[in-house]
Amino acid sequence: MKAQERQELLQTLKARFDANMQRHKGVTWKDVLARLEAAPAALQALARMEASGGEPDVIAREQANGQVIFCDCSAETPAGRRSLCYDDKALNERKENKPQGSAVEMAAEVGVELLSEEQYRALQQLGEFDVKTSSWIATPKDVRSLGGALFCDRRYGRVFVYHNGAQSYYAARGFRGLLRV
Repeated sequence: MKAQERQELLQTLKARFDANMQRHKGVTWKDVLARLEAAPAALQALARMEASGGEPDVIAREQANGQVIFCDCSAETPAGRRSLCYDDKALNERKENKPQGSAVEMAAEVGVELLSEEQYRALQQLGEFDVKTSSWIATPKDVRSLGGALFCDRRYGRVFVYHNGAQSYYAARGFRGLLRV
């Protein structure tokens, strides 16, 4: 990453951090910046999250190890990460009308992990996300082994968890990423 790109990304992240203090009570930008400066790969992942419309922001800090947790905080599932089936197994099994890719593999390319159901619900405590879209979440192996996958959204003031065939994809379904720095 070029120095100017790095500086612009850090400015964007700091502005979002300052504008949304309710998401990360007790976390200082100084601590976040120190973690980021020690992890150049994390900056690359954050740049990819930003470029795909994720609007990453700090949502927590783990007390045990000091890690700062970033998550996509765009109002809707990131626009650059939609119309994806769940994983490459599902993509390969699909015979017709294949999507461009899968959520699991794109998350790996970006350098993030899919949110678990618990993490998704925690994110929803910080604001209202996915009121018009939905996001794939990490699916337990027992569900995935039967051909299914899980996704979530927020409707009627509540968070819902649903199931679908892992090979399905929709224009309004993508995924949110989580990054530990």
